[in-house]
Amino acid sequence: MPILTLLILSPVAGAVLLALLPREPVAGTRRAALVLSAVPFALSLLMLVRFDAADPGFQLTARHAWIPAFGIEYYLGVDGISLFLVLLTTFLTPIVILACWGDVHTRVKEFFVLMLLLEAAMLGSFLALDLFLFYVFWEVMLIPMVLLIGVWGGKRRIYAAVKFMLFTMVGGLLMLVAILYCGWHTSQQPAGIGFAYERFLGLHLTPQEQFWLFGAFALAFAIKVPLFPVHTWLPDAHVEAPTGGSVILAGVLLKMGTYGFLRFAIPLFPVAAHALAPMLVVLAVIGIVYGALAATVQPDLKKLVAYSSVSHLGFVVLGLFAFTPTAVAGSVYQMLNHGLSTGALFLLVGMVYERRHTRLIADFGGLWAIVPVFAVFLMIAMLASGGLPGLNGFVGEFLILAGAFQTWPVPTAIATSGVVLGALYLLWMYQRVIFGPVTHEENRRLTDLTTRERWVLVPVLAMCFVMGVYPTPFLTRMQPAIDKLLAGFQTAAGAVPPAIGREARR
Repeated sequence: MPILTLLILSPVAGAVLLALLPREPVAGTRRAALVLSAVPFALSLLMLVRFDAADPGFQLTARHAWIPAFGIEYYLGVDGISLFLVLLTTFLTPIVILACWGDVHTRVKEFFVLMLLLEAAMLGSFLALDLFLFYVFWEVMLIPMVLLIGVWGGKRRIYAAVKFMLFTMVGGLLMLVAILYCGWHTSQQPAGIGFAYERFLGLHLTPQEQFWLFGAFALAFAIKVPLFPVHTWLPDAHVEAPTGGSVILAGVLLKMGTYGFLRFAIPLFPVAAHALAPMLVVLAVIGIVYGALAATVQPDLKKLVAYSSVSHLGFVVLGLFAFTPTAVAGSVYQMLNHGLSTGALFLLVGMVYERRHTRLIADFGGLWAIVPVFAVFLMIAMLASGGLPGLNGFVGEFLILAGAFQTWPVPTAIATSGVVLGALYLLWMYQRVIFGPVTHEENRRLTDLTTRERWVLVPVLAMCFVMGVYPTPFLTRMQPAIDKLLAGFQTAAGAVPPAIGREARR
């Protein structure tokens, strides 16, 4: 069986096995979930070993007819763009399962079953090369995430889950209409109807058609990023979600939006992407500044980290629509960086919440003397998120700003303020939580991180150092696929006079 198929089926098989296990003892369920989640990670490492870094095309493909009457295929493949996003997904899932041992006490088996099913859907979304299959995985992701928020979330969990579902479904349905329209266009070709990625690349669409189709795809992806102003579901979802849900949501699910822009919206509709790039760049810069300012004034630790995601992913969108190899490589790299550093921050916030049962910054202070190990881990995660040289965030932000300045000098200069504001809200948060006097007696009774919690955090923060000090192995595998995608985009977009792009907007 092809390795990519095994990669998707292994968490599904794990979820089925876990569902068949007895509920008691709970400790056995937790250990089984951890072991089963390690299988996809092992397979993803095997995928990495087999991956040819010099090949810019899709590798390790699996292709079979699924619904032949409509040309729908089971079609999977991986390239340098999706490679490390798959690894990020399989890397974070066992860590989240281990982290949740301490804060999930009800319906434990169901929680881990949903986590494994969510992992399978996320992997399928990154690997699908049939657009209809991609849509199926895209929508399947919604179900376990909504249940994770709605069942194990906070006091307003139902509101947050419904809001997340409605936002995502609206964008997804518009994307489905666009996919079906493109599929209908392929039916006019000699090969007949089909939804394969390369078939969509070969479509001859008018600028007006590209404009509307790009808009449908872009809305779905902008909601998932989330891009300003369709970001309002994110703070509610993060605050109400359990810790594991927040980590997966920030670490992987948000990347579906930026990945979708790069994989589908930009190469499939190059004329529209080129024409509408200024608007998306403006929205990205607004998101960078707004997200940072909103994070600065948040009294809740989880909301602060949630708004920081709006700012950080604004940088990713800015890099993508700069259309330069450096900026796009920085964007892909920053997707990975954000998953690690923000995931670590959510893990740490969850750990201190389990001890103190509050996330309000004003309820802390003076923790350095009480929980020094926690303080050190929080400092590393905070500096990685802030882009300190030597840690992963710096590499991604530097590449994005250096590459985007060539295309958008003024917006990039404004976006640079997001780096400064990021340091402001992160350092100010750290100062209020960790330093100063102990003003609440409850804090004196806090215990430091356990061995299990340290094992949760060490791999994530170690990767922050590795990616900050030695980015070459990652970038050399990404760059050929990025160069190939941009070459095709520039050829298609450059062949159309700018006047036609303006005509499409009308």
